[in-house]
Amino acid sequence: MPSRLIAGHELEIAHVPAARPGLPTLVFLHEGLGCIALWRNFPQRLAAATGCGALLYSRYGYGQSAPLTGPRQDDYLHREALVVLPELLVAEGIAEPVLIGHSDGASIALIHAGAARWPVKGVSAQAPHVFVEDVTITGILAARRTFQETDMESRLGRYHRDPAATFRGWNDTWLRPSFRQWNIEGFLSGITCPTLLIQGISDEYATLAQLDAIEGQVRGEVTRLDLADCGHTPFRDQPERVLDAHARWIASLI
Repeated sequence: MPSRLIAGHELEIAHVPAARPGLPTLVFLHEGLGCIALWRNFPQRLAAATGCGALLYSRYGYGQSAPLTGPRQDDYLHREALVVLPELLVAEGIAEPVLIGHSDGASIALIHAGAARWPVKGVSAQAPHVFVEDVTITGILAARRTFQETDMESRLGRYHRDPAATFRGWNDTWLRPSFRQWNIEGFLSGITCPTLLIQGISDEYATLAQLDAIEGQVRGEVTRLDLADCGHTPFRDQPERVLDAHARWIASLI
């Protein structure tokens, strides 16, 4: 798989060609333990449904990108949104993308759009975080126990070059006492593009207060979908509904 040197690190990237010229590019931003491969076939299906091309990449420390060599800082999501993503978009020649983010990736998309420095066609945020809730910490503590007590490391090793470093880079950061104050609500009023908000009602890492905060503070049109029988990963838990919601929303943008 190809890679690009972005912000000092080799990042794994993948492209889905556009079926129709002149449409915006869908840029996929993965979750805290995600990577290109863990999107499964959702990007390809969405590209086919809309005619748009797509760019996927694994962030530093994830997938087949350069492995993490030290702890992440509390502002690591801000750096991804304000330094890494803009540099990658310029390198790829992508202007005014549709950002498709999940969990940490959704937070990155919201920060990037809310900074109002770069044109964004739309933001899809699945299971986004804009502040840290008690349930978030409970879920991340449960993930740590699973990592320590099961074969989770070997399972993550199917997707990440250094699964232990990938896990610690996410888990240790979110459980750091100073990270409890992390909050990106200050960026929300800067979002003027349309947003698609999707969350599972049974999300093990957040409550619907996250979507309420976003919906109440962004200045662009909001489309919202609260999904029953759905956890933290809507595009895997409810794939057809999530695909259909995205296809309809993207059609409204173009």
